[in-house]
Amino acid sequence: MRSFEDSYRHKGMRAQLVKLLKEKGITDERVLTAISNIPRHYFMDSAFDKIAYEDRAFPIAADQTISQPYTVAYQSQLLDIKPYEKVLEIGTGSGYQAIVLGELQAMVYTIERQKKLFDEHRKFVLRGKYPNIKYFYGDGFEGLPTYGPFDKVIITAAAPFIPPKLIQQMKVGARMVIPVGEGNVQRMLRLTKLADGTTREEVFENFSFVPMLEGKNN
Repeated sequence: MRSFEDSYRHKGMRAQLVKLLKEKGITDERVLTAISNIPRHYFMDSAFDKIAYEDRAFPIAADQTISQPYTVAYQSQLLDIKPYEKVLEIGTGSGYQAIVLGELQAMVYTIERQKKLFDEHRKFVLRGKYPNIKYFYGDGFEGLPTYGPFDKVIITAAAPFIPPKLIQQMKVGARMVIPVGEGNVQRMLRLTKLADGTTREEVFENFSFVPMLEGKNN
């Protein structure tokens, strides 16, 4: 069961979370406002209600997780979203990251390989509030060539390598934020696509994500 009441207590917990994210180095006010506006407890079972705004990941269906708020804020800040940019997200998961991007007024195209999670989003209470988010069931390594090219790409799972098809679907000057590495720890990278089709790479902090897998899971 999920609770869809957003009380003053929930808003107070969100304010505390935003304060913590600032202390941890998140400076993008638009990202902080988006996190302040979105009821994270809607994405979780009501059993997690009292701890939904702790800065940690929680389990969801299909052996996946809703990412730690700091991770969501960190990736969103690295992307530097501008209104109406086309953003490809690989790994819808709980949908929380996609809705943060939607709150930032991006045009979001998000892919989920787990059919169970994809189907759950069809009836999610916040879905109607964000017509700028489009949901797809598919293989993230393939991207969405029909809908590209994209201004920004975000990968929300640990990639064993940088998927070449996703680079092809980026505009010149576009950015990709991707955690790369196998095992328990990945290094966050930001790639910028250059005019010759290659990328410039910037290296940031270490994180821990569930693995990015090929194919679809029925």
